[in-house]
Amino acid sequence: MTSHAHAQCVADIPRVWAERAPERAALVSGSTVLSFAALDAGSNRVAQALIAAGLKPGARVAILAKDSLDVYEAYFGCAKAGAVALGVNWRLTPREIAFILDDSGAELIFVGAEFAERVRSLLSASAHAPSCVVFGTHDDDSSSQRYTSWRDAAPCSDPALSARPDDVVVQMYTSGTTGHPKGVMLANRSFFAVVASMRAAGDAWIGFGPDDVSLMPIPSFHIGGLWWAMTGLNAGATNVIMPSFVGAELLRLVAAHRVTKICMVPAMMQVALLEPDAERTDFASLDTIVYGGSPIPRALMEHALATFGCRFAQIYGLTETGNTAVCLRPDDHLDLDSERLKAAGRAYPGVRLKCLGPDGAELPPRAIGEICIASPANMVGYWKRDDATAETLRDGWVHTGDAGFLDEHGYLYVQDRVKDMIIYAGENVYPAEIESVLCGHPDVLEAAVIGVPDERWGEQVKAIVVRRQGAALTGRALLAHARGELAEFKLPKSVDFVDALPRTVSGKIKKPELRAPYWDGRERQVN
Repeated sequence: MTSHAHAQCVADIPRVWAERAPERAALVSGSTVLSFAALDAGSNRVAQALIAAGLKPGARVAILAKDSLDVYEAYFGCAKAGAVALGVNWRLTPREIAFILDDSGAELIFVGAEFAERVRSLLSASAHAPSCVVFGTHDDDSSSQRYTSWRDAAPCSDPALSARPDDVVVQMYTSGTTGHPKGVMLANRSFFAVVASMRAAGDAWIGFGPDDVSLMPIPSFHIGGLWWAMTGLNAGATNVIMPSFVGAELLRLVAAHRVTKICMVPAMMQVALLEPDAERTDFASLDTIVYGGSPIPRALMEHALATFGCRFAQIYGLTETGNTAVCLRPDDHLDLDSERLKAAGRAYPGVRLKCLGPDGAELPPRAIGEICIASPANMVGYWKRDDATAETLRDGWVHTGDAGFLDEHGYLYVQDRVKDMIIYAGENVYPAEIESVLCGHPDVLEAAVIGVPDERWGEQVKAIVVRRQGAALTGRALLAHARGELAEFKLPKSVDFVDALPRTVSGKIKKPELRAPYWDGRERQVN
């Protein structure tokens, strides 16, 4: 048990608030409310069941399910057992899920009932088969266990294992820059250090507190979703779960639960504002909307300000930085003509920023270079990828792969990407793994994948393909080939066929040249 007013480790969140406000609503899903006391007791049982199953501290446990009360019990149960939770994107294909399970060496997987058959099929074909526990109702199957009976067979006592801020508690898989995703290892401190630094500096940020009602439309398998949930729970707030994002449902939940704070990506905001009921919804309870994942167009900002009538804050960071490292505060949103509205924001207390030139030297204000972040929440490293860790995390600085500059007042402006990452509706999409799948088609000689502007989703994935001589491959046929290998959000939305791809003298594809026609006339090369 921690003696601190705020937890410093994930396992301590339900312990602290079960002691301070046991009957307060911690999580709400549909018509069901889970108090902090119930969350503490349920996560104790999960931890005891994991320990009884033979899992040792550091064991990997996968969670593949839409967000629910059970999912959050599982996260806290893993933390109390000293296990490392792996939130798996349920939109991934079986091939992609199998890679994560094999790479992580997961010893157990929690699965939503709607995904149980898919997981059972891929586990039956795999040499590595973790035990399976299924949330919700499902067909009886000897290879899996029902979550409630599995959990409730364990004692309710707290295992009381020691935990430290530097212990790895979560492992999140990023899309792969080289064809395979990497497991980002995040310690307990990644979920608390930035807020703790702000608190120590007397910086209230958005003032999360016990009276707040937080809406969670970003799934917990994303760092943005899990960090937001942990921040709200650690403040003693009530947190409303959205199993999956639907614009009309967001509007309904805001009004029904008198939501005060929301975190979402601009694409979600756009969808919600286009709902017919947006103009009729009562947003009087809303205090702050935090957005991130991509910049926000001015027209959308104007629409959001007029409709929601609340404060806005933009955040910027990566999974590797433990989510947010930079924030554009509500006061910076007051003047829509200000240059600062184009910025990602300024570093939090305790976070340092710099931009480096090609020679590795730190650049002066307004000189564009690679953005680097030193944060107390930075990742421990990539799971079993020492070379990749050494490339990204150097002397405490995360090299983001984003290009930008700092102005004279410390505001960060993101201009482009040093790497090729595409952001589609808040999802990070890396061309390398898509190109690998496309080139697996026998009629494809080579392929390049780029991001092109899309006013609704930020960017769309576009494939530029060279067919083998004499092949009559169509875009539809190529996408049909890719559909079984890639999650839907990674699939190209359009395919262009060309005779050859432009290359440098050293043979590298000139991605900037391919992107140029689509981004011509735009101030920033990100959307």
